[in-house]
Amino acid sequence: MPTHQFTYTELTSDKELDSPYFDLLSEAKRITENAYAPYSNFKVGCAVLLQNGIVVPGVNVENASYPVGICAERSALSAALSAYPSEKIRAIAITYQSPKGDNNTPAFPCGMCRQFILECEYKNMQPIPLILGASTGIVYLIETAQHLLPFGFGPNDLK
Repeated sequence: MPTHQFTYTELTSDKELDSPYFDLLSEAKRITENAYAPYSNFKVGCAVLLQNGIVVPGVNVENASYPVGICAERSALSAALSAYPSEKIRAIAITYQSPKGDNNTPAFPCGMCRQFILECEYKNMQPIPLILGASTGIVYLIETAQHLLPFGFGPNDLK
């Protein structure tokens, strides 16, 4: 039976990250405070590092009509694509705060965000590293969005 496997790096804390990634995850943590999550209280922050060095933040925004909300990843990426359409994305950092749970294990993007990030990677024409962290604790470094959605729908599927 075929299987799909990938490798990733697990760090014991954000202190082990190289400077640009540490700074990016720190910005994602800082911006998490701005999330609008009155229903779930699960606040997510995302920071997108562009090739020109600009960091574009995004947060999740909930709505009483649940499907109308937007995740932090799509919020940040939409802002980056809107303001800097020709800039390549160097990396994405994602973090969260939750009053429930331990807040020391990274949370992975939802399926819709995985597809959105993968589309950005297709547009980028190069891998986009992902830095996943929580308030404290371990950090995952994943070298490409394709690892999170190995059988994603892409441009070649439309041919």
